Amino acid sequence: MVEGERRGAGGLAPVARWPLLGIGALYAAGLSLLSARYGYHRDELYFRAAGRHLAWGYVDQPPLTPLLARASTGVFGDSLVGLRVCATLGAALTVFVVALIARELGGACGAQLLAAALAAIGAQLLAVGHMVSTATFDLLVWVTLSLVVLRLLRGGDRRWWLAAGAVTGLGVQNKYLVVALIVVLLVAIVWVGPRAVLRTRWPVFGGVLALALAAPNLVWQAAHDWPQFTVARGISEDDGAENRLLLVPQQLVYLSPLFVPVWIAGWLRLWRAADLRWARAFAVAYPLLCGVTLAAGGKGYYTVPLLVVLLAAGCEPVLRWARDGRARVRGALVAAMVLVSAVVNAVLVLPVLPPDRLSVPMAADPEQGEQLGWPELADAAREGWSAVPAGDRSRAVLFSVNYGEAGALERYGPGRGLPRPYSGHMSYADWGPPPDSADGPVLLVRARDASRIERHFSGCRTVARVDNGQGVDNEEQGASVVLCTGPHPTWSTLWPSLRRAY
Repeated sequence: MVEGERRGAGGLAPVARWPLLGIGALYAAGLSLLSARYGYHRDELYFRAAGRHLAWGYVDQPPLTPLLARASTGVFGDSLVGLRVCATLGAALTVFVVALIARELGGACGAQLLAAALAAIGAQLLAVGHMVSTATFDLLVWVTLSLVVLRLLRGGDRRWWLAAGAVTGLGVQNKYLVVALIVVLLVAIVWVGPRAVLRTRWPVFGGVLALALAAPNLVWQAAHDWPQFTVARGISEDDGAENRLLLVPQQLVYLSPLFVPVWIAGWLRLWRAADLRWARAFAVAYPLLCGVTLAAGGKGYYTVPLLVVLLAAGCEPVLRWARDGRARVRGALVAAMVLVSAVVNAVLVLPVLPPDRLSVPMAADPEQGEQLGWPELADAAREGWSAVPAGDRSRAVLFSVNYGEAGALERYGPGRGLPRPYSGHMSYADWGPPPDSADGPVLLVRARDASRIERHFSGCRTVARVDNGQGVDNEEQGASVVLCTGPHPTWSTLWPSLRRAY
């Protein structure tokens, strides 16, 4: 903290409003410039489709992200750039909230700016900020809820519990993971205090508000036999062992390996500093959350929002260290940490390299490659559709095995003369099978490892293959377009066998 800096109400430094707005504007501009560099991610194609089938719930997610995708394309245009505006704004707002967390923890202007900069260039926020995903808005929800709880713990008006309830309820409409944050924070508060924040009726009121806001989706899930938990259980069973093995190393790289000393300093500060004893619950909540994630076989990025809180807490001691002793050398080290992390993380998770140079980034982040090859997949489907006899096309069906393929065909197919695609994957299954009158040929679009789908049909032969033209070895590279001409059961009979929950 700069000596003599004026403090406002509650002893907090002023918000570095204009510099932070400048960082947010530059950040949003940078993400926007890269929006159209590659193409849609498979999940974005799915969210775009889900936004056209608005509901209070989906097989694999609550409704908020599809709703934001629908709103973003409705306002800014049905394009890749238009879709990603909501993610860009969410990421920029996350950066601002992280700076406010640093301020809440006693950070002056410099700490606020450093917290904003480190959050902005952290690998996780860059990765989810440049494209639409549930994780994009989940990160914003978690840091916002953390800010509200910090305000409560610091002695704020107990009515802040209503704000905590509102953020939680809205967060549940995006992703259920926010409940884990509430649970570990409550356990931590009971464990290390300040317990006085719980000795009031306002936590109950906040809980009721959260439940009321989350209720529409919970009712939808209950009415559909809780399919989201089926999906989550399947993912955990498939990936749980790998997730547990990678949890610790992922904590070191999800922001940047160079940030590790900063968030460790933040954890130590929250645990040891007498003036921050009221915030010690966050030092306890992080390892608790890691334990819950490990036990559940969850993904390592689930813990990143609390890592970001620790990062914000560490900015003040890092700046203090940089100003003490050999200030010029230490300041240069901090600047180098920021610059090197920004460059490395941008190369790893942003679309900055030529597509044919993605082999190294994809080893660290395979999601990069999932943004390439979708128009080419639609081109291959068009080639396959041309093999369907013209007289049979009115009764023919275009069927894809996964939601990414279906979303791509829905986005790019009409311009290539393709019919509506169908799929049994995730919520596409709920959007209906083809009519039973569609008893003609079936054109299957399937990934290389999905040949089992052909057992439901007969007379199948490969008529085209997908080539993204960049040599990028993603899931759809080399996918087959298969024409099945033989008889098959009616679609209403076949559909239950084609449904895939995950």
